[in-house]
Amino acid sequence: MEYYSLNKKSKNVSFEDAVIKGLAPDRGLYFPSEITPLNSSFFESIETMSNHDIAYHVIEQFVGNEIPKDDLKAIIKDVLNFDFPVVNVEDNIHALELYHGPTMAFKDVGARFMARCLAHFNKQKQNPVTVLVATSGDTGGAVASGFLGVKGVDVVILYPSGKVSDIQEKQLTTLGQNIKALEVNGTFDDCQDMVKEAFLDQDYKGVRALTSANSINIARWLPQMFYFFFTYKQLKKHNKSLVFSVPSGNYGNICAGIMAQKLGLPIQHFIAGTNKNNTVPNYLNTGEYVINKTVATISNAMDVSNPSNFIRIEALYNNNFELLKENLTGFSYTDEETIETLHELNQKGYIADPHGAIGYAALKAYLSKQNNTAQGVFLETAHPIKFLDVMPKDISKNIEMPQQIAVLMDRKKESLKINNYAGLKTFLLK
Repeated sequence: MEYYSLNKKSKNVSFEDAVIKGLAPDRGLYFPSEITPLNSSFFESIETMSNHDIAYHVIEQFVGNEIPKDDLKAIIKDVLNFDFPVVNVEDNIHALELYHGPTMAFKDVGARFMARCLAHFNKQKQNPVTVLVATSGDTGGAVASGFLGVKGVDVVILYPSGKVSDIQEKQLTTLGQNIKALEVNGTFDDCQDMVKEAFLDQDYKGVRALTSANSINIARWLPQMFYFFFTYKQLKKHNKSLVFSVPSGNYGNICAGIMAQKLGLPIQHFIAGTNKNNTVPNYLNTGEYVINKTVATISNAMDVSNPSNFIRIEALYNNNFELLKENLTGFSYTDEETIETLHELNQKGYIADPHGAIGYAALKAYLSKQNNTAQGVFLETAHPIKFLDVMPKDISKNIEMPQQIAVLMDRKKESLKINNYAGLKTFLLK
C-alpha cells in the first residue's frame, strides 16, 4: 500500500514511512492510494468472528506486507485487550462506550496501535524517534500511556494551559520516563500549528527525527475504523440501518467511520456533533468554510476551530460538497444545552460525559428531523470521571472513581511552560 499527500506535491510513501514521517514534506496529510471494499462474506459472518480477527481483516490492506502477518496479529491482540460495549439507552438509541481502555478514552486504540507499529519499525534502528503531539484533552493521555517505556521513542506533548480537565492534565504530566509535557499559553489550534511547523523545520535534521501521534498520523487514524465494525457486529441482529453520531473535534474519528463505510460497512448516515466551535456544521449548512477563534467549552476535546482531518473527509467524497452533504449532517450545542442533555440522559439512567451528551443530542435531533427508524448510535468517547470539574454536581456525585484514574491522583505534575514555537524549538534542540 502506498500513501500520497493530499497536497499532492510530495512523493508517495510506504506505510512505514507515512507512520514515521506523520506529515508529508508539503504539509499534506497522508491518504491511502487505494481503498478496496471487503468481501460480502466478511459481513455475512461478522458476528461469528472475534474482535481481533475483525480488526485484522479491516487493517491488513493498509499495512500491506510491511508488518508480517503474525506480527500484525500480535499487535492487534495487544492493542485490543478491553471491551467496546454497545449500551441500549432508549428505543433504537445506543451508546458505544469507547472508554474501557487504560486512559478511559477512545484514543487508546489508535495510540496503542501506533506505538506498537513504531516499536516494530524501530527495532533494528539505532536513532531514537521523537513523537510530537498536540492535545485538547484525551489524545495526550492516550499517547503518553501507549508509548510509555517504548524503547527508542521519546514523547513530547503540547497542551493548552488551563483548557484541559484536572484528570486529563494528570494523565499528561505525571508519567515521567520518556514522556515530556509542554504547557502552552494558547489554544489547541496553537499547539497543533506548532507541531506542524516543527515537521517542516530543517534545523532538526540530524538532531531529532520527528513524527506525530495526532490523528493526522495514519497509524492513529485508521485503527479507529475498528469501533464501527464492532458496533455492527453487536447490532446486526436488529436488521436495521445504522446511523452514527460522533462527537467531533479534529474529525479523525468520524473520518475513520466514513472509511469503514467505504470498506462496505452498511452505515446509512453520519452526524457530527460539536460545541460552539462549529466550523464544519456551519459549512454543511451554508457552504462557506469559515474558521473562527477557538472558544473554550466544557466539552474541551472538541475545542478545535480548524480540524485537520476534515480534508480527508472531503477526499473521501472527491471534494464533492453535494455528495458530502448527503452522508454527513452537523449540529452544534452550547454548554447550557450540553448540561441539559446530561440531565436528560441521567434521568434515563445513563451517565454520559459532555462529549457523549452532544453526540446523543445531535442523534436525537437528526432522527426526529428525518422521522428515521434506524438504529442510532452515539459515541461515548471518554469516561465521565474525566470531567468532574464541569459535570453537574447532582450527577458527578454518583460517578465512582475507576482504578485507572485513582492511581494518578497523588502524583506530582511536571510540565514546562512555553509561549510560542520558539519555546518548543529551544526545548527540542537541547
